[in-house]
Amino acid sequence: MTPSDLARRALPLLLAIALALSFPAAATAETSLPEDWDDIETQARGQTVYWNAWGGDAAVNRYIGWVAGRMAERHGVEVVHVKLDDTAAAVSRVIAEKSAGNVDDGAIDLVWINGENFAAMQRNGLLFGPFAQRLPHFALTAPDDNPEMRTDFTLPTEGFEAPWGKAQLTFYYDAERVETPPRDMRALLDWAKAHPGRFTYPLVPDFLGSTFLKQALLELVEDPTVLAEPADDHDVAAVTAPLWDYLDALHPHLWRQGRHFPASGPELKQLMGDGELTLAFTFNPAEPAAAVADHQLPPTTRSYVLDGGTLGNVHFVAIPFNARHKAGAMVLANYLLSPEAQARKQDIAVWGDPTVLDMDRLDADARALFGGDDDHPARLPPEALERLLPEPHPSWMEALEAAWLARYAQG
Repeated sequence: MTPSDLARRALPLLLAIALALSFPAAATAETSLPEDWDDIETQARGQTVYWNAWGGDAAVNRYIGWVAGRMAERHGVEVVHVKLDDTAAAVSRVIAEKSAGNVDDGAIDLVWINGENFAAMQRNGLLFGPFAQRLPHFALTAPDDNPEMRTDFTLPTEGFEAPWGKAQLTFYYDAERVETPPRDMRALLDWAKAHPGRFTYPLVPDFLGSTFLKQALLELVEDPTVLAEPADDHDVAAVTAPLWDYLDALHPHLWRQGRHFPASGPELKQLMGDGELTLAFTFNPAEPAAAVADHQLPPTTRSYVLDGGTLGNVHFVAIPFNARHKAGAMVLANYLLSPEAQARKQDIAVWGDPTVLDMDRLDADARALFGGDDDHPARLPPEALERLLPEPHPSWMEALEAAWLARYAQG
């Protein structure tokens, strides 16, 4: 996919988000849901929850299918996975419903969301809540001890999102073909020049591609602390100038000379599996090991993080303000936090997405569901992931994506 193709695809979504900014933020008070959790579960029984979630990875889709089966068996709730190419499409849908006056019959009951879209939805009163603290399993995340369970891209979630999994930018390479991988972004540029065509990143505004831009900016910016503040408080062009200089130098040495980009993380991984690339990255630290186990990557695959650390965050689910089946959505969000669901999600044979649960809050039987695959040679041990960099304010991601499209999506 070329940058110009992406620009045409992204334009309707960018316009929809801009339209949202013209709406006054609405109150998002609790509806008539029961106070007692047992009563919420009773109300949820028989409901169909339309869960809008990225559908670009077969392992993720299979896991969501497994969740749907458990929800039907245990709670009498049907879960329909509405597969998205981009979460912004769900944001656009809620925006359209709000503009049409639809306040209680929305088509989306639950959405897998990231900080950029959370900021836009919360700012414009498009989310239901607060609800997270009402989920019985939320306490298992120990939010008082783990503040990241209540923070999304520097913004407090205030109970309008429930944590689901953890992520950290992790690089991986074929050790049979790469002796010494680059350990920082400047070294990556030198490596790309010495190994033309063997590295690339996904097309912006794919989330992984945008994350690469943020990682590079964090290393290249003169004062990284400004990225924790709203972009409008700073001279965006001046702050980001080192990034564009860097990319201008990098692009000619990328796969296909930077004229084409893989559309997503799975396509990036496929290029690694096909041997076209020898160095790549993911936002799931366990994905390289899971891909080796699934014979998508060679057994010589190894993982690492950059010497100065890499971006990491918690990903969440949220309920739109006008969701038709809020009780069912809450029961689903709670099940996603159960030890059973979290342990299966973390299994590299299933997905490999790290848990958000605090092991100290689990009993022995629940803790026994986890672990057992940390010694896979393609998987980093937990202590290797301690060099964690905080996400910039979501406005920087919006600014970077717009500038990237304007600069590189011509033609």
